[in-house]
Amino acid sequence: MGPGYRSPVSSVLLTTLCFAIVLGSSCSAVSIDSADPVTTTSSLVVSAPTDLESNEPPATATTALSEATTTTETTLTLTTPPWLGSRVLPTTPSGFAEAQPTPAELIDRRLPSPDPLAPPADDAFSFTISELAGEPLQRSTWSSDCPVPAAQLSYLTVSFWGFDEQPHTGELIVAADQAENIVEVFRQLHAARFPIEEMRIVEPADLIAAPTGDGNNTASFVCRSVTGGSRFSEHAYGLAIDINPFHNPYLRDELVIPELATSYGDREAVLPGMVSAGDDVVTAFEDIGWSWGGNWKSLKDYQHFSLNNR
Repeated sequence: MGPGYRSPVSSVLLTTLCFAIVLGSSCSAVSIDSADPVTTTSSLVVSAPTDLESNEPPATATTALSEATTTTETTLTLTTPPWLGSRVLPTTPSGFAEAQPTPAELIDRRLPSPDPLAPPADDAFSFTISELAGEPLQRSTWSSDCPVPAAQLSYLTVSFWGFDEQPHTGELIVAADQAENIVEVFRQLHAARFPIEEMRIVEPADLIAAPTGDGNNTASFVCRSVTGGSRFSEHAYGLAIDINPFHNPYLRDELVIPELATSYGDREAVLPGMVSAGDDVVTAFEDIGWSWGGNWKSLKDYQHFSLNNR
């Protein structure tokens, strides 16, 4: 039967209920549509006020709604494209991969967050600060050739909200004397529910992997040179952080990094995960004295925040 069909019994019941208004009661008619399930990698069930406009799902999500008298239960499903991270891009004579049109699945990118660390026990912000040693140090890109000793770096874990609207636990390596400041930044982003897709330590394999142009890891310490140069990057000192790189690409002339993030070169329409002037992300970093690469003149590095504005 069609979605507009109402049985005679339902009509009688509805009439009976509404007649109760005369006696001081109230009634409402509820219409519930159902959708077929899809293959998923992450799901969410939340309760929220019955305001569908303020809970509008992303275009790529599948949503099922059920109405009660005071709340709406929303199930949000996000799916990772099966090809993500596997399609190697051609490179230019400069050694960089060629910029490509953004795939339709990533134009408004909202993917589930992986959980290499156990998620938080609740919605409250949580963090840890410890010395960089043991397994985190071994997984990292640090070596004796890096410009800072490991003793000057700290290992952090912080809570963050994913695009799946669930809390997750991320990890960062940062300069030890900036650790408390960085925790405060992510405390503010957590309070603002700014979505982050992934936050994990960059590993040596990441530095030599063939370019796929679709990475989106929020990270700080990476022992490497600046993009297109020979001096050490601020990342090699733990004094820079890249936030949602795919949503906030590096742009210089024809160079786009990540290479599939070309649609995010348009900064007019601000989508979830993007950083923009004066927003919660920029403000949180400005509060600790860090600068944003989105303000640079010769190039734009929308993902990049650093202590020394480099």
